[in-house]
Amino acid sequence: MMGQQVEQAALFYEFRLEERVPEGHLLRRVDAILDLSFVREHMAPHYSTIGRPSVCPELMVRMLLVGYLYGLRSERRLCEEVDLNLAYRWFCRLGLEGRVPDHSTFTKARHGRFRDSGLLREVFERLVEQCLRAGLASVEHVAVDGSHVLASADPYRRVARRDELPREAASRAVREYWEGLDETAPDLEGVERTAPKHVSMTDPAAAWSIKHGPGRFAYGLNAVVDTASGIILDVEAAPARLGDEPKASRIMVERLRKRHGLAPRVLTADKAYGSGPHLAWLRDRGIEAHIRVIEHLERHERRRQTAGQLPRSAFTYDAVFDSTICPQGARLAATKGDGSIVQYVSSVKDCRPCPIRAGCTSGLRRKVNRSRYEDVRQEVLAREATPTFQASLRLRRRIERLFACIKHNDGLHRLRLRGLRGAGEQFLLAATARNLKHMAMALTRAEPISG
Repeated sequence: MMGQQVEQAALFYEFRLEERVPEGHLLRRVDAILDLSFVREHMAPHYSTIGRPSVCPELMVRMLLVGYLYGLRSERRLCEEVDLNLAYRWFCRLGLEGRVPDHSTFTKARHGRFRDSGLLREVFERLVEQCLRAGLASVEHVAVDGSHVLASADPYRRVARRDELPREAASRAVREYWEGLDETAPDLEGVERTAPKHVSMTDPAAAWSIKHGPGRFAYGLNAVVDTASGIILDVEAAPARLGDEPKASRIMVERLRKRHGLAPRVLTADKAYGSGPHLAWLRDRGIEAHIRVIEHLERHERRRQTAGQLPRSAFTYDAVFDSTICPQGARLAATKGDGSIVQYVSSVKDCRPCPIRAGCTSGLRRKVNRSRYEDVRQEVLAREATPTFQASLRLRRRIERLFACIKHNDGLHRLRLRGLRGAGEQFLLAATARNLKHMAMALTRAEPISG
């Protein structure tokens, strides 16, 4: 006989929220390692001492972490899920009767107190410190890379020049863009800057990218990762331009030194980081670069190179006298350099009677360009054949898998916030959530994570 459920209301219920969250649940494991006791003290200077009590900042941080742990990017939906899910309520310390804040509260806090205080950065950095102290991560061998993440910008709402952007009655993202132009760090030496092809009217800080099919506006998610553990040591948001990736890596390496007093021993990256100025910057800081060197010098050098038949490799550089020696033994003297390029020019007296002149140059003298960073380029090139270098290149692939997890598993394939600061906050939360998952698995390997 088919049974039928009959609802019978009880007068009293004995219910404990603590018992409804399984031992192996992800949030229970995360809660065991997450320490947010510093939040109130950190945020105290940014709140008034009078007036009505506001929403607890620790509650908002916990709710944001729930959203990034479970791929809930919409803050409206996040509030609905926290209100209904018992495990979320337990993690956020809301109990059964606690009131979930309105989704608009996050917007006000994000553009106000959270941004002014750098709270999200502080949460991330303290978690990294916890990983370093516990031996879960180190800076012995790190990988650096960047990945494009689509911006919240319509590709058809664009202008050709930034001067066409409105200054009066502009959106928040446009105002932040104009305010940030004067604060932008100088470009790296050896990186040629060209005017952007398109400028977004809704998010002008994003860069036009055609890396993955049709043109879209995007930001660069740049990260430093410990290759042994997969822990993210730092993240930095930048426009999705190839030339901004080395600059972002310098910012992150310097921040590791200032915040944690540590510098990587070995740094591996792809060929986009193999320019002479960047390799020299790493060497000056005692960091061993395992990066494939860009084979050719800058386009600037190739444009100025003569149409001679003898290649540049046929000439020998003399570091003692800072000159170049041709195959016939004549010296080419250094002239005034241009940027990172030094030009060496032969004497007409040497070239006129030279027996191989016709195969060397069609002019009266031969000119040879040499990078100011040729010594460090050769140093890294000699390292490429070593087994440790090849092993580093294989370990570098782990950061590619990390980007795949953040985009597809964690749902950060497209940004919701606009502006460079908004992109940076989303990257910080995504990295914090990813590190929490790594720590939860590393510290409690005995049982699989549920939830």
